[in-house]
Amino acid sequence: MSNAAASRWAAFLPLALAAVVALVPPPAGLEQHAWFFFAIFAGTITALIIETFPFAAVGLMGTALIAALAPWVLFGPKDFANPKFKPTEEAIKWMLSGWSSTTVWLVFAAFTFAVGYDKTGLGRRIALALVKAMGRRTLFLGYAVMLSDALIAPFTSSNTARSAGTIFPIVRNLPGLYDSKPHDPSSRKIGGYVMWVAFATTGVTSSMFLTALAPNLLCVEIIRKIAKIDISWTDWFVAAAPFGFVMLALLPLLVYWIYPPQIKQGEEVPKWAASQLHEMGPLSRNEILLAILVFTAILFWIFGGAVINATTVALVAVALMVVLGIVKWDDIAGNKTAWNTIVLLAFLVSLAEGLARTGFIRWFDDAVAAYMQGYSAIAAMYALVAIYFFAHYMFASTTPHASAMMPVMLGVGLGVPGMPVKEFALLLAMTHGIMGVITPYATGPAPVYYGAGYITGKDFWKLGAIFGAVFIAALLGISGSLMLAFP
Repeated sequence: MSNAAASRWAAFLPLALAAVVALVPPPAGLEQHAWFFFAIFAGTITALIIETFPFAAVGLMGTALIAALAPWVLFGPKDFANPKFKPTEEAIKWMLSGWSSTTVWLVFAAFTFAVGYDKTGLGRRIALALVKAMGRRTLFLGYAVMLSDALIAPFTSSNTARSAGTIFPIVRNLPGLYDSKPHDPSSRKIGGYVMWVAFATTGVTSSMFLTALAPNLLCVEIIRKIAKIDISWTDWFVAAAPFGFVMLALLPLLVYWIYPPQIKQGEEVPKWAASQLHEMGPLSRNEILLAILVFTAILFWIFGGAVINATTVALVAVALMVVLGIVKWDDIAGNKTAWNTIVLLAFLVSLAEGLARTGFIRWFDDAVAAYMQGYSAIAAMYALVAIYFFAHYMFASTTPHASAMMPVMLGVGLGVPGMPVKEFALLLAMTHGIMGVITPYATGPAPVYYGAGYITGKDFWKLGAIFGAVFIAALLGISGSLMLAFP
């Protein structure tokens, strides 16, 4: 069978799955319309996983189908018992409800910040300055690469744009300065080390900041819809910082021990970085203005939550970026990745809300609670988070993982008596960055670093398993323990 034919057949798989699930009688205690909703939800998630169509198109298809079939899928007897109930109006309100989510527009703002970093060259300047200052020793070079990612992570919700688009183009220039070549034994001179530090770092930073990875924002919205808990940028950072700072401080050293470079020091890298900085010239007006806006936004996100919403701060900053000429509206309008992401997020938010609206989550909670009797809430929390993390071996992206498993796993936790719900929800959500390290396909930057040729396939899988285990253990052991000790 040709690839084209296989692709056509794969396009029918989500529909077939949805039909099969819908034809199965609903489980005891679950209303028929909720089961039909779940059937379409399962088909939508399957379409996201196999990627037959673009993610945003899949989100639109799933929600549009549910809205069209709303009287049989979205609404139940209790809704129709109200004589004033208008199913057609309520269906379209539900379908578009995700667009009113502050999270969706925070993602829009974060992508615009990333455009600003790229257009002004500020992200590249930061990375080059760190490499120039710290690149004389390979270990210090690792720390420079780590800091380059960490400094721009809070403002780049696409780890692909941040790591693959900003950090990788700089890092890939470094090995050649030491005659370290891809797909060659010389790759271990220095190339393998700096590549893995760069790749693993983006996993940590993506988990450390709410705005460093788009699925983080999706998870916060799912938590708000299902668990009725609001998680702010500061809540996330306070919870993730203990784990994040420890991992960032140790990461270059751990890679230095586990996957050591053959070259330990040299002058070539800082000289190259200095020459690149010289070519860039002094800080431009737009770089300075962007830096001021970014710093101001951070201050408001951390200290201004009681005065102004974080999304409002971000959107004001975006407006000022356009007014001041840092970016043009055409730059924003032409950012297909950003618009595809927020379209997908908006519809996934509606789908998550629909699971709760139809009663599916409540039914699932009750069903799982019966099986969790006898387990302590804390043991169940750690086990569920670990299961959620390692399930990512089955996914090629963190967004489908969050869409498919977050609502269900959150529902399981809600059904456990005594579960510290906010802590459990945060730990689940914070796994999405670090789970990207485990395979060559786990997240957007993974294929880029894997394909660079400085880390063999065998080594990539081995390092993924090692650092994946280290990351999840650190998240649970450091941040998890501190959240439970100081709720």
